[in-house]
Amino acid sequence: MSLLPPRVVVVSRRSELDELLARHGTRGAAAFFLSRRGRDLDEVTARHEALQDALTRVGAAVPTDWRRGHLERADLPRFLFAREDIVVAVGPDGLVANVAKYLNGQPVIGVDPEPGRNAGVLVRHRPDAVAGLLRDRPAGQSRTMVVARLDDGQELYGLNEIYVGHAGHQSARYILSDQAGARERQSSSGLIAGTGTGATGWCASIAKERASAPPAPAPEEAALCWYVREAWPSPATGVSLVAGVLAGGDELELTSESERLVVFADGVEPDALELSWGQRIRIGVAGRRLNLI
Repeated sequence: MSLLPPRVVVVSRRSELDELLARHGTRGAAAFFLSRRGRDLDEVTARHEALQDALTRVGAAVPTDWRRGHLERADLPRFLFAREDIVVAVGPDGLVANVAKYLNGQPVIGVDPEPGRNAGVLVRHRPDAVAGLLRDRPAGQSRTMVVARLDDGQELYGLNEIYVGHAGHQSARYILSDQAGARERQSSSGLIAGTGTGATGWCASIAKERASAPPAPAPEEAALCWYVREAWPSPATGVSLVAGVLAGGDELELTSESERLVVFADGVEPDALELSWGQRIRIGVAGRRLNLI
């Protein structure tokens, strides 16, 4: 057991105002850019200030004798989380998903800086609640995650879903094998495998278009739902394996028949795995889970 005091790692993302200033240099130039598109800098500034106020309140809630750190979402792939860390994600619900893939059991507190704008599914708390949560250390909800494993040993985790498809969003060609042993050569817009948490996002939009979509698992259920997007019927490719549920130790196996397929989680395309021709990837329920406070 570590003798060091806990470390609170606050994770946020750059505001739209930060992005505009990085691109245009000054507030005046940013205001002109927005006005040409029918928008107002005041609205963007108000959202920026709401985020900064939330970050200030969260920082003040950390006990003075505890260690602390702060990083932006873009730095997550390069940051090493420690076992004793407590992670506080300040931003939209998707930020919690972005953080989850880099953790292994550390508790996560989702803080909503703009109540009413975010759904609040994963960012459940207001900034003023953080002090009590750090003090009382309530038990979290264990949420299922999804993992993709390449045949060369590389792994990728996701909280919402994992996507496998062509790097340029063209037709992906591959052989799909399901948990029952059925195999089919396919050409499609890619495959999505999602958890119960992700079943309200990308998977939900796919399921609404399908009368025979499998029921979505609960967020804490050790199961995944999966869908093939726009499978193309041809003499060489089939459309019979297009949706299903993976439970427990079940896995999908996909063998690439394209020069370059990509695998990314929760919409973070820069942090992706790649498959070349003949490489295989297996997708299933991950052993690690999100500990959401």
